[in-house]
Amino acid sequence: ESDVADIEVRSEITGKVWKIEVKPGERVEEDEPILILESMKMEIPVAAPKGGKLIKLLVAEEDPVEEDQVVAILEED
Repeated sequence: ESDVADIEVRSEITGKVWKIEVKPGERVEEDEPILILESMKMEIPVAAPKGGKLIKLLVAEEDPVEEDQVVAILEED
C-alpha cells in the first residue's frame, strides 16, 4: 500500500505557456522544468517542486496562466 501524494505545480507568475517540456507519464526530477512560461519577453521555467511522474497537464501551449494557478499535477514517487 502506497502513500502516494499528488503534488500541485503552480505558476509563480502571470504569463503565457510558451513551451511544454514534459509529457504526462514522463518522470521529472526535482527542479526540472515542466513547462516554460513567457512573460514580458522573458522565458520563465516552471519546475517540479519534487521528483515524480507527471500525471496531468492542466494547460496547453499558448494558454494564458495566472499567478498561483495550478498548471500540472505530479505523483510523488
